[in-house]
Amino acid sequence: MELLRANLSRVRIPEPTNRIYKHECCISFDTPKSEGGLYIDMNTFLAFGKDCVGWNFEKTGNPVYLHIRQTRKLVCEDRPLKKPTLLAIGVDGGFDNNETEYEETKNIVVLPDYVTLPFPSVELPEKVRLAVDAILMAEGAERKEQVASWTADKKHISEYTLNLQQLGNGVIIPPSGWKCAKCDKTENLWLNLTDGMILCGRRNWDGSGGNNHAVEHFKETGYPVAVKLGTITADLDAAGIVFWTDDRRTEDKQNLLIVVSKIGAVLLSDVFSYPEDESVLDPLLAQHLAFFGIDFSSLQKTEMTTAERELDQNTNFDWNRIQESGQDREPLFGSGYTGLVNLGNRLECC
Repeated sequence: MELLRANLSRVRIPEPTNRIYKHECCISFDTPKSEGGLYIDMNTFLAFGKDCVGWNFEKTGNPVYLHIRQTRKLVCEDRPLKKPTLLAIGVDGGFDNNETEYEETKNIVVLPDYVTLPFPSVELPEKVRLAVDAILMAEGAERKEQVASWTADKKHISEYTLNLQQLGNGVIIPPSGWKCAKCDKTENLWLNLTDGMILCGRRNWDGSGGNNHAVEHFKETGYPVAVKLGTITADLDAAGIVFWTDDRRTEDKQNLLIVVSKIGAVLLSDVFSYPEDESVLDPLLAQHLAFFGIDFSSLQKTEMTTAERELDQNTNFDWNRIQESGQDREPLFGSGYTGLVNLGNRLECC
């Protein structure tokens, strides 16, 4: 303990702006699951495997490290699988990596003699305890990069929705019974918010989806924004919005309910911007729908949004169809045999 106290000046408490590496060695591929575990420099917050931590000590002179080691934990084989609710991997609500569970042990190690002190312990100096707690609570820099690469982008408010010009052509959209204006499709239909045309979405790589009439209409006219029919709803519960006004007058309650319902419709409805080629938010959606005689408060959600469809396809897709799992095949190479086929990345989009 005295050796640790003598080196407290080399221990830093990480700040929110510090990048903390705690999942993989900066030099090798060692992780906390490796036989020697992972050593986190408590001054630079860089991580090193057992074979590299000595090199870092010689180079920097930093002697105090948080040692994290994870050992395999026995898990019941018949545990129930959680159904993902988010199009992401390795985050809460996302796809389960089906990784083995591990039991984690932590120690404070002082080099060069690898003096080991258990953590947590009330005998450790307060500065060390605060530093370790901050390291453990922080999201690792490696993890941030990985999650960012897999998580679907959040929607933004599109300038095309804010500056949308609608044509006064007298089109009134009925509350149900929709059909593509150019074919017989009655699902995956998109309402163009400029002229009120109802057209089917894009054809998927496997032949499902629509007949590309909505996107072809954009290419012909330049009308930029469409909303997917069947996703328009003011269901506050579905939007995750809590509403209560016990201390308000009746007329105030009704006015506030209308405002909050509009927020729910904006959050839930699937709006697509063709020039930006992505799903967006339309804060004026209720106004744009009313132009064509649509009362959003009377509509119910009957179809999946694009994001929900992507999540469903990723969850239920039979990968054996393209991997030919369990079948014997003769390896081939050369012209016409080697390469990748783009299966497409848009599912039931507009």
